[in-house]
Amino acid sequence: MITDYKQAPFELSQPGEPAGPFVFNSPHSGRHYIERFTSLSALDASELRQSEDFVVDELFSNVTALGAPLLAANFPRAWLDVNREPYEFDPTMFSERLPDYVNTRSARVAGGLGTIARIVSEDKPIYAAPLSVADALARIEEVYKPYHAALRGLLAEALMKNGYGVLIDCHSMPSSSNPGYPGIGRTLRADFVLGDRYGTSCARDLTAFAAEILRELGYSVTINKPYAGGFITEHYGRPSNGLHAIQVEINRALYMDEVAIRKHDGFAILQRDLNRFVSTLMTLGSDNLFATMPLAAE
Repeated sequence: MITDYKQAPFELSQPGEPAGPFVFNSPHSGRHYIERFTSLSALDASELRQSEDFVVDELFSNVTALGAPLLAANFPRAWLDVNREPYEFDPTMFSERLPDYVNTRSARVAGGLGTIARIVSEDKPIYAAPLSVADALARIEEVYKPYHAALRGLLAEALMKNGYGVLIDCHSMPSSSNPGYPGIGRTLRADFVLGDRYGTSCARDLTAFAAEILRELGYSVTINKPYAGGFITEHYGRPSNGLHAIQVEINRALYMDEVAIRKHDGFAILQRDLNRFVSTLMTLGSDNLFATMPLAAE
């Protein structure tokens, strides 16, 4: 395998009881950096890790005890971003011509954050030399496609068993708009940002209910600003077909030292509150609130 993954590139944790309508996904918390990748990079380990959604999978690890599966990446976002179309590639990164079906013109590619990212935070180029097209395509075939197949399977099972499914796509975000330069042009962000693609990936009432739970726990919440949801939220959220997807962005300052990339004392508090958030949110299934809630997107 070109990808050289000696452990599973992602993990699926299942609840002891049959799964309900909720599915949790952590696509950017992977922290297993294979040697083949690091040897290609111009950056050191701490620089590469700036793009991680650090330990978000751990923050949500208790969802299985509450009756929901959790899919989590082991591979890092800097190596492969499954929250993108399968072929969003920057042609300037490769030593050969890309296939004609590749999307080279998306806004994410232009920003350096395609399926195979060109940069990490603060516009730091990841690679010391051009990549081979074969390397990129192998990542898609061997990891990207199996990851999405697993996610589709979980959502199909939820829909089949419950008549609807709810995907919670779990992420973290820098605490400010300018994290590398404290005090210079910074805009501090809310504690949570919920994204539903402006009401197209999830029923608005469901998003509002999630925001209300977090606010009652004492957190500040914004909806769709500055993050409305990525490819996963947009691709899988089909309210008219009974599938709802919400992206949850957590302010990293709540639980980690963003410079040292380590947990601080707030981690345990946030994990406890996320357990309360999830258990309350999941009453939508157990209490049949879906029966009275208008779930079609407006």
